Amino acid sequence: MTIRTDTPATSSHPLRRTLLVLATAAALTGTGVAAAADQPRPVDATATPVDDALQREVARHVLAVGPPGYLARIDNGRRVYTLARGVADRRTGRPITTRDQFEAGSNTKTFTAVLILQQVDRGRIRLDAPVETYLPGVVPNGANITVRMLLNHSSGLFSYTGDPEFFVDMQRDPQHVHTDAELLAVAFAHEPYFEPGQGWQYSNTNYTLLGMILQKQTGKSLPDLVEQRIADPLGLKHTYFADPRATHTGRGYAHGYAISYAGGTPRYTDVSGWPLGGWAGAAGAMISTAGDLSRFFSAVLQGELFSQEQLRQMKTTVALPGSFPIKGGYGLGLLRTDSPCGTVWGHGGDTMGHHSTAVATEDGRRTAITDTTGEPDDLAQNPATERFQRTVLFGADIVNICQMLGKPVPSDVLGNLRGTGQPSGR
Repeated sequence: MTIRTDTPATSSHPLRRTLLVLATAAALTGTGVAAAADQPRPVDATATPVDDALQREVARHVLAVGPPGYLARIDNGRRVYTLARGVADRRTGRPITTRDQFEAGSNTKTFTAVLILQQVDRGRIRLDAPVETYLPGVVPNGANITVRMLLNHSSGLFSYTGDPEFFVDMQRDPQHVHTDAELLAVAFAHEPYFEPGQGWQYSNTNYTLLGMILQKQTGKSLPDLVEQRIADPLGLKHTYFADPRATHTGRGYAHGYAISYAGGTPRYTDVSGWPLGGWAGAAGAMISTAGDLSRFFSAVLQGELFSQEQLRQMKTTVALPGSFPIKGGYGLGLLRTDSPCGTVWGHGGDTMGHHSTAVATEDGRRTAITDTTGEPDDLAQNPATERFQRTVLFGADIVNICQMLGKPVPSDVLGNLRGTGQPSGR
C-alpha cells in the first residue's frame, strides 16, 4: 500500500517518512504461548482469550515480507500472551525471544514527555510558556512556540529527518554521532511547515528541543534522567537510553536490519551497532523489552509517574489531519488511535532496523507490544516496500489491537495482512 502525505513529511525515506508518524499508533501480533501474567494486576473477567491461530498467522505473514524476527506480547486484562518467531541475529541464527531487548524508537517520545510533565509538577516548566524562556536564542520564532506545541507536534518546526539528504548521509557514514546543534542546523535550514499552533505535523526536532530543555534544567543527562525518574521507580530492569549506542544488551538482544528490496532479492544490513542515540536522541533512543514497555505504558495511563492533572494534559489531543491514514489525536507524547476495534492509547517507533508498537487501553489494564526486526531501507517506493507497509501497519498492527480488546478483526484488515483485496488504512 502506498501511503501518501501531501504535507512535508518526517523523512525523505519513503517508508520511514510514513512510519515515524504512523508507528505512533499501533499494537501487537504474535505466535505463541499463553503464559501467566508476569506481575500482579486486576483481572478483567470479561477478557476474551487471544486467538492463538490468528496470532501465528500474523507472525507468518510478517516474516514473509522480510524481517528476520518478530516478537509480541498481549496482555488482555486476564492473561499475558507471548510469541516470538524468527531469529534475533542472522549471523549466529540465535532464535528471538519475547524477553529480548530492542530499539524502541519513537516510543522514546512518551518517556521524554513524562520527564517534562514531572518538571511541570515540580513547578520548573510551564506547558504554555514559550520555548524562548528555556532555550533563549536557540529556536527561530521561539517566543511564539510553547512547550506544549513541542510536545503535541503543533510547533510547525521542520523535522530534521525530513531533510532529503539526512538518511542518505547516514548510509554514507552510519557511525557519525550527531550533536543536538547539528540536528537543529538541519531542521532550521528549512522553512517551518506552518505558523506555530496552526496545524499538526510530526517532527523529531520538537523532541530534540525538549531533551535540551531537560538537560539544561536538571544538569543531568537523558540516560540518567530516564534511569532515575522512570526505569528505577517502575522496576524497568532492561530499559535504558542509548548513549549513543546500545551497549547493555547481554545475550538477549534483537538485532535490527535495514532491508533493501530494490534488487529483487532482499539485502540485509545489521544496524544494531549504529549510534541510535547519535541521531534519534530524545526523539527515539530508548532500548527496551516488550515486558518493560507494557509496564511503562500501563504506568503512564494510570498516572503513576506524575499527577492526575498532568495525565489529563497528556491526554488532551490535537486532531490528526483529515487526510491522515489513521484517525485519532496526538496529545503530549501520547497518541490516541481510533481503530476499527476501539480506541487505544500509546506510541510506536521506527529506527533504521526496527518497527515497534505499544498500545494500551485508557485505564492501562490491557497492553499490546510488538517488535519487527527489519525495516525497508529503499530510497524509492517499490512493490515490496508497499507490501511491508500493508502487511505490518495496516494488517498485523490492527489485528493485535483487536486481539487486545477482544474484538473480531474486520475483513479488510485481514485482507491487508494476507495481501488480498484492496489495501485499507486504520
